[in-house]
Amino acid sequence: MSFHEVRFPTDISLASEGGPERRTEIVVLGSGHEERNTRWADSRRRYDAGYGIKSLDNLHSVLSFFEERRGRLYGFRWKDYSDYKSCVPSQTPAQTDQTIGTGDGTTATFQLTKTYGSTFAPYTRNIKKPVASSVIIAVDSVSQTQDTDFTLDTTTGIVTFLPGAIPAVGETITAGFEFDVPVRFDADRMAIDILKFQSGTIQNIPIVEVRI
Repeated sequence: MSFHEVRFPTDISLASEGGPERRTEIVVLGSGHEERNTRWADSRRRYDAGYGIKSLDNLHSVLSFFEERRGRLYGFRWKDYSDYKSCVPSQTPAQTDQTIGTGDGTTATFQLTKTYGSTFAPYTRNIKKPVASSVIIAVDSVSQTQDTDFTLDTTTGIVTFLPGAIPAVGETITAGFEFDVPVRFDADRMAIDILKFQSGTIQNIPIVEVRI
C-alpha cells in the first residue's frame, strides 16, 4: 500500500471532528424482534479536517499536504486527539497499560494493541502506527530497553524481542505508547470558495482510516 510516514498538521487535526464507525446490519422480524449482525470485525475511523481550518494559512498548509499526497493516492498519519494513547488522554502512558501477549519461550514478535472495554465484549485494536520514542515495554512488570531487549517497527507496530530477551513461558508482555491513525484523504478534489471561507463557512475535507 502507498503510504507516507508523515503526520497531518496537528494544529488542524486538533480542531477537527470525527471518530469510529461500524457497519451493522439490522433485520426486524415480523414479531418485532431484531437480528443484528456486524459486517466489520474492526471499527473504522472517519474525520473532517475542515473544522480545524481557521485561517488562509491553515488552508494553504492543507492544500500543500493534499497535493503532496496526490489526493487519495498516498496514506498518511493522523493524530486523533480523542484517542492517541495507551491510556486515557489525561494520563501519561505507563509500561503496564496494555497487555500485548504472553510468552511461550520461543515467540519473539508481538503486535502492539489497545483493548477497549473489559466485561461484556472487549474489543482489541491493532496499533500499526506507534509514535517513535513513545513506546515502553515490560515483561512481568520488568522494564525492557529498546535496541537492547527489543526492537520496534514504527511502520507496523510490531515489537521484536532480541535473542536472550525472548519472554519465557507464562510471562506477560505489556506496553505503553502514543500512536497515530493510518488514514488517507477521501476525495480527489478540494472545492475552495474563498468568499464563503472568509464569511465563516467550514471547508469539508474528508479523511478516512485505511487498513494496514
